[in-house]
Parts: sequence; C-alpha cells; structure tokens
Amino acid sequence: MLSINNLSYFLGDRALYHEASLHIKPKDKIGLIGLNGTGKSTLLRLIVGEYQPDEGDIQKSNDCSIGFLNQDLLSYQTDDSILAVAMSAFADALKVQHEIDKVLKQMETNYEDKLVDKLTKLQERFEALEGYTLQSRAEEILEGIGFSTADLQRPLREFSGGWRMRVMLAKLLLEQPSLLMLDEPTNHLDLPSIQWIENYLKTYEGAVIVVSHDRQFLNNTITKTVEVSGGQLTMYNGNYKFYLEEKELRNELQKNAFDNQQQKIKQTEQFIQRFKAKATKARQVQSRIKALERMEKVDEVVEENATVNFQFNFQQKSGRHVVMLEDVAKSYGDLEILQQSYGNIERGDKVALIGANGKGKSTLLRIIAGSEPISGERKIGHNVNFGFYAQHQLEALNTENEILDELKQLGTGKGEQELRGVLGCFLFRDEEVFKKIKVLSGGEKSRVALAKTLISESNFLLLDEPTNHLDMQSVNILIQALQQYEGTFVVVSHDRHFVSQIANKIWYIEDKELKEYPGTYEEYTWWKEKQEAEKPKEQASAPKEKKKDNKKPKTDNTADKEIKRLKREIEVIEESITKLEQKISDIEAQLSDPSVYDDADKAAELTKTHESSNLELKQLNQQWEQLVEQIEE
Repeated sequence: MLSINNLSYFLGDRALYHEASLHIKPKDKIGLIGLNGTGKSTLLRLIVGEYQPDEGDIQKSNDCSIGFLNQDLLSYQTDDSILAVAMSAFADALKVQHEIDKVLKQMETNYEDKLVDKLTKLQERFEALEGYTLQSRAEEILEGIGFSTADLQRPLREFSGGWRMRVMLAKLLLEQPSLLMLDEPTNHLDLPSIQWIENYLKTYEGAVIVVSHDRQFLNNTITKTVEVSGGQLTMYNGNYKFYLEEKELRNELQKNAFDNQQQKIKQTEQFIQRFKAKATKARQVQSRIKALERMEKVDEVVEENATVNFQFNFQQKSGRHVVMLEDVAKSYGDLEILQQSYGNIERGDKVALIGANGKGKSTLLRIIAGSEPISGERKIGHNVNFGFYAQHQLEALNTENEILDELKQLGTGKGEQELRGVLGCFLFRDEEVFKKIKVLSGGEKSRVALAKTLISESNFLLLDEPTNHLDMQSVNILIQALQQYEGTFVVVSHDRHFVSQIANKIWYIEDKELKEYPGTYEEYTWWKEKQEAEKPKEQASAPKEKKKDNKKPKTDNTADKEIKRLKREIEVIEESITKLEQKISDIEAQLSDPSVYDDADKAAELTKTHESSNLELKQLNQQWEQLVEQIEE
C-alpha cells in the first residue's frame, strides 16, 4: 500500500534519516516509537507530502487515501457546530443531500416526471453512500470521545484546543482513510475516551500509524512496532510489550557481537604492533591492516532506559494527617462539581486521581492546594509543605534563563554540581544545562518544570498531568523519581502505565462525589471490571429505584436487606478465598519438588500461576474487608 525506499532527510547538516526503508501493508497497525527529536512526526509529514525527501522516495498505491491527525489542528476554528465539522467528512453524501433538497424545493411548484426521476436517482445514490446513517454515526463517535449530546450543536470556536482536536479526530475516523496517521492522539483524551479509541482502532479496517508515548495504548492497539533510531526504521512484529522483549534479546546479541569484535580488533592490533617492524611478517601485517579497514563495525549498544537515583531532601516530615476534606462542595454557578465529599490524605499516600475530563479532577487538585474557594472544610496537617506542578508551570519559566540558572533561582541551597546531577537525571547533560528556556521543546520545558518541583523540598506534591509531552524515557525517569519519593503526593493522569507504577490509592469522582479505592491501579481495574460485570444481573433482578442520598440513614427494613445481601457476597468471596488458598498451597508443594525444575517451561508456568493467584487472593481479601466495613456501617 505504501513503500518508503532508501529515505534520507536532513535538518541542516544532521541526517534525521539515512537510507531508511519501510513497507506498510493494508490493515497494518503500526506504533512509531523513539526518543523525542528522532523524527517520528517528521516521518508522518514526509508520508503525507508536507515535506520532501532529500534522497529516496515514498510510493503510494492509487487507492491509498491518508488521514493525518497532528498538533497543527489545535488552532483550527469555525462557527460551525462540532457535529457539522465532523460530518464534513461525508463531502460526497452531503453534496447529494444538497441536490435532493434543491429538487424537493422545485417539486413544490413543479411535479414533472423528469424531476421525480432525478429525485429517485439522487436518493438511490444517497442510500448507496449510507447517507441516512451519517448523522447517527457522527453522533456516536463524538459522544464516544467525550462530548455530551448537548455539546453537538455548539460552535467549534467555543471549545478549547484539546476539545477541538477531538472533533478533528472524529472527522478523520468518519472519513475512514485507508491509512490513518495519529500523532500523539492520547495527549488530548481522558481515560474513558482513550479506551473508546482503543476499541475503535482494534476493528478499524484500514492501516494505522500511531505516534504515542502511552505504552498501554500501544499495547492495546498495534500489531507492529517501528523504532526510529540512528536515522533508521526497524520493524518488530508485535506490540510494544513484544518490542521491549525482542529489543532486549537483540541488544544482548549485539552486545555479544560487539564484545567479540572488539576482542578480535584488539588481538589484530596487538599482532600489527608486535610484528610491523619484522620484514618476514610484512605480508601478514598488511593483510591484517586491510582486514581491519574492510571490517564492518558492530555498533555498541546504547542504553536508552536510564536508571536514576534521585535524592529527595526534606527539612521536615509532615504529620500523619496531610489533608482532610470534610463535607466539601464546589459549584461554578449552576454547574455542580462536588457535593458532600470527604477525603483523607495521610503521610506516605501516593494517590492517583483518575477519570473522565469535566468531572472536576483539576478543580479538586486546586481545592487540596487551597487555591479554590469551597463550602465545607479543608484541614491541613502539621508541617505540610506543598509543591504544585501543572501545565501553567511551563509558562512560569523565565524564558531568558538558562536551564541551570532556572533551578538555581529556587534558592534550595544546592550547589551547581548537585543541580547538574539532578538535570542529568532529567536528560540534560554536559553543555545542555546552559540552553536557554526559550529554545526548549514542550517536552524539555516539562522536564525542567518537573525537576524544579521535585527539588523544592516539598513533602507533599500535587501533579496535574505530569506525563503530557514526555517521551517514554522521560516518563520512566519520573516513575523512578516518584517511587523513591518518601513524601506524599496526589497525581492527576490518564497514563495507565504511569499510574500503575506509582499509586497505592485510587481516587475518582462519581455522581459528583469523591470516592476512593484503597489499592493499586491494577487492583482497582480488576474490582471495577467485576462491578461492571455484575451490573446487568442486578438491573435484571431488581426494579430501577430512584437514587437515594447515601448520607441519610436507611430504614431498618432496608438496612436488614442490605446486610443480608452483603453477607451473601461475603460467603461467595470466602468460598473463593478457601479454594484459592488450597490452589496456592498445591502449587507451592509442586514448586518445593526439585524434579519440577527439570522442565523449565513447567516451572516457569507454575511460578507465573503462583504470582497471579497471590495477586487474586490479595484482591479478594481487600474486597472481603470492604464488605465487612460496609456491614459495620
């Protein structure tokens, strides 16, 4: 369908691509990955024809249509409704609809046979273009990516850049090009919308190339991974998880080949040095010199997954209770965000605040910080020192400062060498620390702002979408830094891999009320999926009741029924726990038998089952504790 042949493209004297090749087949689902600055977005623009190759070519089949979602679309504005903008994808059908309307207008006063015949043909054409389902399809996609039904008739101009980007994404999906190219689509989507797009792309009939730093999104949508590195395009026939495993194997083989070659070079050079003055060995010496010159050098493996050891310094620890929210409510005019909400953050909590956009996550973060007026009470614990990171922190950077000076001005008392070490952790090395802020990319500015937040000696951090604009290596560094952080934090993020690595408690807003799951993101999703699976059963077995205010005490009769239901659930869980404990015991007995390890595959499978069973047991025990607490309440 599309073929990239010996592509070379230069930025000044630097070769962004050098004789790179790639072949894209119909229905390929490709993830384009690589460090920031390696040329991923440039490749998409080369494919679409915005840029021209310096050498080589890009060939497309005649039936290859391309749809390209890129960051430039953020600035597009119009007074048309978002539904109309999305439906502009159906240009041919809309043109036929316009002709039908004209004919119908004429027929109000002139009912000639030729007009009836024309109308019939136009309607047949309209039906062939699936014209009668266009609006419902457009509405389904717009609502799938987060718009409410009431939003659909609002002008595009009224929406922020991120929401306008969603409209352009909907338009592209409706166009159904044979090659769909998406440049960082998840940057402007919340978690429910990301999951909707994932499901859509899985069944998309055309080919897809997606640039993304969201590894779980990649794992769930792509079947091939193309790595951009060293001016080359390297294909891996699997998703991002497969790529990591395969890359590790390739790196190991390359390292062994490099070490072997270096040893051979060393031995050859020693031979040349030893015998170059002996006439009797002249021929052998010259032969080895020529062999060295002809030798195709194996590149040394470059380790891209940096490991950091970030030292946090607190002048003082906070008290046990960091922030307490009691009966908190928040509204903007008639728009109610929170009502009668409670929350307690204790020292050492690593809270991830997740959910759909528009539910009030960023508002809640500002409430915790004390910058948002509320009704109710917000209590701050003893010795709590706040550090706040949000996207507006990027604008607060002094653009005339060098990176190193920007950190010095925090007044933390850290010396230049220590600050350079911190910046090294965030991939600013050597002379890069003297770059001016104004020449940095969005991702680089994010890293500077994050570094400032993390060295501020705060024992309580509030982080609003910290992974936006960061590449995978930078996200990995932030994960390591937060895993080493001994204070408390609340983070808003839609990056599921990031959240799964750093959180020990999940907060979400549901029905305008703050709710908490006391566990990791992996455990939360397991619990949530189980709840969703049980919903249809509950709805089928019970009549729909009017929502009750859960702050009011229940009647004795209602409470008795609720307790019986909870006890039945506990019995089911206890039975599952007993079976699972027996299963774990049986596995442990097998693993204690030395003969099991004669079969490496069987031993690995038993170990894997043992780990997953223990995780399931932990989740069941947590669920059991929650049900017991509900009965006590």
